[in-house]
Amino acid sequence: MTIREIAAALSAEILNDEFKDVEIYGAYTSDLLSDVMAHARSGDALITIQAHKNTVAVATLVNITAIIICNNRPIPEDMLISAREEGIAVLLANENQFTVSGKLYKMLNL
Repeated sequence: MTIREIAAALSAEILNDEFKDVEIYGAYTSDLLSDVMAHARSGDALITIQAHKNTVAVATLVNITAIIICNNRPIPEDMLISAREEGIAVLLANENQFTVSGKLYKMLNL
């Protein structure tokens, strides 16, 4: 599924338009950024509540293509600016990480 297809299926809002709408084959859920650096895979989506520009920096290191912020957390402008500069999609979901992770797992593993 592409990033835009995932956003639509999760009813998540896409907060920036400056990214490639690539296929997503997996995801990693964590709020501990060092854990993300150690275990996420290139091309994954990151599911988290960590809404700050350090999340984008970690995503860039791991080559994560989309960050899904859960619980409708407010997104600071500096995070969106960093994401635009790096070409990383930022999605905002109303649901918690458990629910978003479960839905995305089902969608990607049918």
